[in-house]
Parts: sequence; C-alpha cells; structure tokens
Amino acid sequence: MIDGFLLGVIVTVSLTASAFFLKFWRQTRDQLFLAFAASFCIEGINRVGFLFLERPNEGDPLLYIVRLCAYSIIVVAIINKNRAR
Repeated sequence: MIDGFLLGVIVTVSLTASAFFLKFWRQTRDQLFLAFAASFCIEGINRVGFLFLERPNEGDPLLYIVRLCAYSIIVVAIINKNRAR
C-alpha cells in the first residue's frame, strides 16, 4: 500500500514539474523548457505504469527504455542549446 502512495506522490510531483516547465516555455519559447516539460511528463506517465504492474521492477527493460528516452530528450535539448551559441 505504501508503494502505491509513494508512486502517486512521484507521479504528482513529476506532472507538476512538467506543468511549471510548460509555463516557462510559454513565456520564453525556449526549447530547453519544453524538453524538460516533456521529460517530466513522460516520467510521470511511466510511473503510472508502475501502478498497474503486479510486481513493479525498476530493472524491467521496457520501463527502463522509457526512462532512457525521457532523459535523452533533455540531453539532446542541452546539446542543441549549446550548439546555437
């Protein structure tokens, strides 16, 4: 039961962070904020997937690949921002 509660907290925090970065993106149109918003949203949705698994495992390849894609979005955005200078 506590696992479900903690996953719910993580989902809420991830989606809240995504909303804040989306707000900053709307104000500045900086692609880095959009990348962070997308990454946190993907991470939140990924954690929702944990809630529906009978025995969630951090090492599950499918869940790991989703997380890897979310973090790759941030890395690509940082590289693009530094290249633009």
